Amino acid sequence: MRRTEPGRGPVGHGPVRYGPPLPDQGLPLLPELTAVLSAAAGRPDAVPLGGSPALLDAACGYWDRRGLPTTPDRVVAAPGAPALLLALTAAIGGDVLLPRPCAAWWEPEARALGRSVFHVPTPAECGGVPDSYALLETVRRIRDEGGDPRLLVLCVADDPTATVAPPELVHETVEAAAGEGLHLVSDETWRDTLHDPHDPVLLSPAEMLPDRVTVVTDLAGPFLPPGWPAAVARFPADGIGGGLRDRVLDVLTALGARVATPVAAAAAYALDEPGPVSERLAAAVRLHARLAAAAHRAVIAAGALALPPRAGRHLYVDLAPLRPALTAHGVGDAQELEDFLTTRLGLPAPGGHRFGDDLGALRFRLSTGLFLGTADEERAQALAAPDPLELPHVESALTLFRAALEDLR
Repeated sequence: MRRTEPGRGPVGHGPVRYGPPLPDQGLPLLPELTAVLSAAAGRPDAVPLGGSPALLDAACGYWDRRGLPTTPDRVVAAPGAPALLLALTAAIGGDVLLPRPCAAWWEPEARALGRSVFHVPTPAECGGVPDSYALLETVRRIRDEGGDPRLLVLCVADDPTATVAPPELVHETVEAAAGEGLHLVSDETWRDTLHDPHDPVLLSPAEMLPDRVTVVTDLAGPFLPPGWPAAVARFPADGIGGGLRDRVLDVLTALGARVATPVAAAAAYALDEPGPVSERLAAAVRLHARLAAAAHRAVIAAGALALPPRAGRHLYVDLAPLRPALTAHGVGDAQELEDFLTTRLGLPAPGGHRFGDDLGALRFRLSTGLFLGTADEERAQALAAPDPLELPHVESALTLFRAALEDLR
C-alpha cells in the first residue's frame, strides 16, 4: 500500500515496501500480556537463536492441544513468520508454488532469494489451498521447462480470502503434493480465529502428512500485536525434519533473527493460553466475525461478490459486477481500485495484485479492524458491547462503507 507523508499525498506503489501488513485486532492491549512483557524488559540476556526453552515448551503445549504432538527439538521461533518462511525457502531450495491469491508476504520471501515463484489457481469455494489438478499440471509444466519445484506454501484458514478449505480439498491437494515430492509449509496463523469453531472443520495438512509438512504460526494472528513480532515453526519428526530444522537455524543465525527477550516472554505466556488470553481471543473473534458478516452483507447488497468470511479479521471483495461504474471513475485495474477506495473510504483497501492476484481483476482485501474506530476507548467499547454494530462509531463506519459501494451500482 502507498505511504502518506504529512502534508503530502500518497507516494509510491512498491510491491514490498508499501505492501499490506497482517490485519491486526485493532483492540487495546491485554493488560496481562503487557505486564509480562514489562517484567521481562529489564532482563539483559538475549534469547537464544531459535527461541528460549520456555517459548519452545509453550509452543509444544499449544500444538499438543490441537492434536499435533510436538517436542522442543522440532520447534523453532523467530521474530515473525516472514523470517521463518525466508529461512525455510532458503533451506529447502528449488522453485516455490503458491496459491492464487495468497498472503502478501509469501512471494517477496522467495523473490528475495532469487527463487522462481509459480501461482496455482484455487477452487471456486475457497482460497489458500490450490486445486489438486491445477497443482499437478503446474508441477509438470515447470519440470518440462527445466524447473525444480520443491516447496508448496498453503493456508487452510486463509489470508486474504478469509475462507477455510474443506478437509476433502486439503486431503486431495496434500496427496497430490506428496506424490510430486514437494515439501509443504502450512501457514496456520489464522487457525484460532474461526468465526464458528465447529463449522467449518479445520484440518491441518500436518495431521495428514506428518513427515512432509512444516507448520508456521505467526502470533500476530491470534495473540500478539504486530509490533511484538514472534512466530513459531513445527518441523516433521523424521530425519528430514531434523535436518531441515538445522538448516533453518543456520539461516536464522546468519540473519541474527532472534525474538526479543520481552517479546519471547509475552509469546510464551500467550502460547500457554491462560484464562485472560483465551477469553480475549474468543471475544475478539466474536467481534470481528460480527463485523465481517456485516461488511459481507453490504458487499452482496451492492451487487458485488465475496465468499462468506469464516476466519480472520478481513474479507476479500470482487467488484467485477460494478466495473462499468468504476470505469467511469477511471478505475480499470487493482492498483487503481486500491487508490480509489483508499481515498473514497479513508481506509486502507489493498488491491488483489498485492496478494498475487490478477492486476486486471477488481479485487481488494478489507480489514474489519478498520470499523472499530481510532481511539482505544472506542475499540474497548466495541469489544465489550452486546451488539457492537449498534455503537455509533461502528455504525457510522459501516454506513460509509455501504454508501461507497451503493454509489457504484
